[in-house]
Amino acid sequence: MGLFARRPPIDVGPGERILAASGEVGGTRDALYLPHRLPWEQVAAADWDQDERTLTVTEVGRFGEPRPVHVVQLDDAGRLLQLVRERVTASIALQRHVPVADRRSVRVLARQAPGHRGDLAWFVEYDAGLDPADPEVDAVVQAALASARADIGDAGPA
Repeated sequence: MGLFARRPPIDVGPGERILAASGEVGGTRDALYLPHRLPWEQVAAADWDQDERTLTVTEVGRFGEPRPVHVVQLDDAGRLLQLVRERVTASIALQRHVPVADRRSVRVLARQAPGHRGDLAWFVEYDAGLDPADPEVDAVVQAALASARADIGDAGPA
């Protein structure tokens, strides 16, 4: 007589299946369910606090606006944490550190859905103290974006 694992109580999108879960949080090949669906390329960071047993997920946001943050309590996060690390890493098509001024820099990132060859989403993360509206900072960022797009073969916006 075999034992069958109980299916996690998570409703996923068509064609998706849960690969790892803890409670009501789960991950598929394409997204993290918190319980709302968050595509991997929209996860900016995920941090695990072992003592508190909490997973803090920060979404990609727009510059100058607060990034959505989700904190969830998990009983056993082992396999789910492995999946989060693997899928977020797989969504990064390019990451480049670019010095700007006074030991401050920006990071240029190209992200896309893991396993899919579609449009790239481009992001720039600024160190504290850098003003994106400063013409000198903007010139460095635009040159870095152009170079990164050329290196990855992305023609950019039409």
